Amino acid sequence: MTEDVEPELPRGIALAWGVAANPQRGPKREMSVERIVEAAVEIADADGLGAVSMAAVAARLGFTPMSLYRYVTAKEDLILLMQEEATGAPSDEVREAGGWREQLEALYREQIQGHLAHPWVLDIPISGVPVTPNMAAWMDAGLHALAGTQLTHEERLAVVLFVSGSARWAGSIFAGYARLEREQGMDAPTITRTEDALFRALITGDAYPDLRAAIDAGAFLDESDPFAFALARGLDGIGDYIAAAAEGRHEPGVAWTGPDDADIADDKKFREARKAVRDAEKVLRAARKAERQEARAARDRRAKHVATS
Repeated sequence: MTEDVEPELPRGIALAWGVAANPQRGPKREMSVERIVEAAVEIADADGLGAVSMAAVAARLGFTPMSLYRYVTAKEDLILLMQEEATGAPSDEVREAGGWREQLEALYREQIQGHLAHPWVLDIPISGVPVTPNMAAWMDAGLHALAGTQLTHEERLAVVLFVSGSARWAGSIFAGYARLEREQGMDAPTITRTEDALFRALITGDAYPDLRAAIDAGAFLDESDPFAFALARGLDGIGDYIAAAAEGRHEPGVAWTGPDDADIADDKKFREARKAVRDAEKVLRAARKAERQEARAARDRRAKHVATS
């Protein structure tokens, strides 16, 4: 048996958690990781993520780029710390907003506000969930909202990812429109009318009948928030799912066919059929788990064979 070994933290992650070793040399009082990150965020807020470089940050602080490398050893680490700083942590209002739905809606709104305040964060390539304090705080706040529900931990995490993903998508669209307003002097109604006019000029009923029908109905001139509508309908479905689990009409973690089953939930044959489905799904999950284990074992055997041949 092998003992568990704690993974070595990447430099950027260690800096975010405040557990990285400080540089032994350098302008200690004039320079710090916090000042470097603050200067980089200011540059990105003003000119976008592409304007951020170690040289640009050093020039803003009045030092040489080599001075920065004593504190932040790679630009990738700097970008991670910038994201952590710009993202911040959720406010106390998120946890105090009310029930699970109100808390998730508050989390959604605050995340969009963050994207609008620092739109360059949306330009950072996604390479997994950053394991940083503020990102952990956002996930924890979302999971806290669902802690009193019948959802499994996996289902709660899926809901949090749905809400955060919705906020990211909406934030990217809103930030793009805000940029048009700044750069071209177009207000929101003008942008909407311009887009609608382009659609009307280019989209024909023969080629795109359903899209043209939406255009003719004035869908692209509607001033309501389509992202808030979609989030609300998604939360409606999650609410039905939670209610079904709480009332015993659904087993958490097992596929659910929807709230329409409520009126036949007492039917004996229906209950038997549903139990058969649950049993079959459990067997399928067990089989898939065994398949993954055997696949890993097969890869290990193959690797050993290659190493000894």
